Amino acid sequence: MKNETVLIVDFGGQYKELIARRVRECGVHSLIVPCGITADEARRHEPIGLIFTGGPDSVYLDGAPTCTPELLDLGIPVLGICYGMQLMCRLLGGEVSPAEKSEYGAVDAALEASSGLFHGFSGEYKVLMSHTDRVTRMPEGFRVTARSALCPIAGMENEKAGYYGVQFHPETDRTHDGAEIIRNFLYRICGASGDYSMEDYMKKQVAEARSRVGKKRVLLALSGGVDSSVCAALLSEALPGQLTCIYIDHGFMRKNETDEVRAVFEKKDLNFIHIDARSRFLKRLEGVTDPETKRKRIGAEFVRAFEDAAKTCGNPEFLAQGTIYPDIVESGKHSAVIKSHHNVGGLPEEMGFEGIIEPLSGLFKDEVRKIGLILGLPKKLVYRQPFPGPGLAIRIIGEVTEKKLGILREADAILREEIGKSRAKADQYFAVLTDTRSVGVMGDARTYDYVLALRAIRTNDFMTGEFARLPYPLLARISSRITNEVGGINRVVYDVTGKPPATIEWE
Repeated sequence: MKNETVLIVDFGGQYKELIARRVRECGVHSLIVPCGITADEARRHEPIGLIFTGGPDSVYLDGAPTCTPELLDLGIPVLGICYGMQLMCRLLGGEVSPAEKSEYGAVDAALEASSGLFHGFSGEYKVLMSHTDRVTRMPEGFRVTARSALCPIAGMENEKAGYYGVQFHPETDRTHDGAEIIRNFLYRICGASGDYSMEDYMKKQVAEARSRVGKKRVLLALSGGVDSSVCAALLSEALPGQLTCIYIDHGFMRKNETDEVRAVFEKKDLNFIHIDARSRFLKRLEGVTDPETKRKRIGAEFVRAFEDAAKTCGNPEFLAQGTIYPDIVESGKHSAVIKSHHNVGGLPEEMGFEGIIEPLSGLFKDEVRKIGLILGLPKKLVYRQPFPGPGLAIRIIGEVTEKKLGILREADAILREEIGKSRAKADQYFAVLTDTRSVGVMGDARTYDYVLALRAIRTNDFMTGEFARLPYPLLARISSRITNEVGGINRVVYDVTGKPPATIEWE
C-alpha cells in the first residue's frame, strides 16, 4: 500500500529534515525533494501537499534558489516556511524586501484563530524567527494571519487557492505548539488520514538493504552508541549472517564503556571484532588544537583502521555506518558546515568498498530510539547518553593527551552518575575539559588547575535545545565531588547557552 505523501521542497534551509520529521510524527509520509523538481516529477509522487522550506538566501537576489511556478498549480495545498513563504509571495506577484530590523530567536506573535492553519490558537504565542527579509506586499487574494512587533506579515494565506505561509519556524521546539500548526496543515488543510509509522520506515530500510546488498557482506563501524547499535540490529535483521561488526577502540571512550560494549555485543550473533587502536589515534592528535583538524584526523584514522580491519575479515563489499541526520546537517552535506563528522562526507575511493549503507541517515535521535525499541534492543542501551564519534577528543579543548583524557573520564563519570540518579530533566549531559586554568586554593595551598565546564541540554530533536535548569543543590554536589575526587580541576562552571546560537558540543 502506498502511503500518503507530503513533499518537502528544499531551498537549502537547516531545518528541512526537521520539517520532514514533524510530518512523519503526525503519521504522514514525507519526502524531501530538490527545489529544481519539475511539476511532472512532483505529480508522480501523488502528494497531498507541498511544504517549501526555509533557506539562507534572499529571494530577490540573482541566483537565489527558486522553483518552477507550476508547483503552485498542482491543485494541492502549499505551506511556505520563512524563505518558502517569501518565495511563494514573489512567485505569485507579491513583494519581498530587506527588513528594517532582523528577527532572531523566540518572539511574540499574534496568530489568527480563524485560519485553518492556526485552529485552536488564540492570542500571542512564542515563535522562532530567523530572518533578515520580510513580505512587504502580499499577492492578490491573500490576507494576514500572523503578526509580530517587527514583522506585520508574519503569516499569510489564500484559503481558496490553498496557499499558506509563515515567516517563523513551526517545525522547531522553540515555537510554542508548532507541531500543532504542522498537524493542522496536514489534517485540516491537506485532508491526511495518517497512515505512516516508524514500523513502515524500518520495513522500507530492511527491504532496501536486502535489495542493494544481495548476498554480499557488510562491515559496520560499531561504536556501542545508540546510533551504531540500532544500525547493527537493523542490518542483522535485514542481512543475517552477512554483517561483521568492528569496534575500533580509539581511546576516547567514556569511563568503562569499552568493557560495556564488549560485554553486550560479544554475546550477539554479529561477528563482533574488537580492535585496540588507542595508541595510533592519540599519536595522530599530538600537537593538534584546532577542533576541525581533530575531527578530520580522527576521521582519516578511522578510514585507515577500517581498511586494515576489512583486510582481516575477507574484504566485505559494503561499509555500514550509524549516521543520523543531525550529523549530515552539521557537516554541511546539504547546508552550511557547522562541524565535521567522521562518518559523513562520502566514501573515499581508496577504501575499496562498493558502497556505503546508512539506514538511519533520515532519522533524528528520538526516532532512532523508537526503531531500537521496535527491534527489541535493551532500553538501557537505547536511551544511552548520546556520544560523538570522536568521543572525548572533542570534549577536551586544545591538545588531547592521556593525562587530560584521564581527568575528563573521571569528571564526566561523576556528572553522569549524579544526574542519572537525580530526577533532574536533561536529554544530554556531559563534561568539557577547557584549556583554561585558574587559580584556586586547596588545603591552604595555591593551585593552578583546569576549569571544567558542565553541559546539560533539554531537546527533542537535537537540532535546537535549551540548557537544562538543573537544581542548584545538584550542581553544588557535582562541583564538590569533582573538585575533591578528580585531580587537576579546581573550578567547575555551568554552560547556560542554548542551541542556537551554540551547538550542543563545544567542538
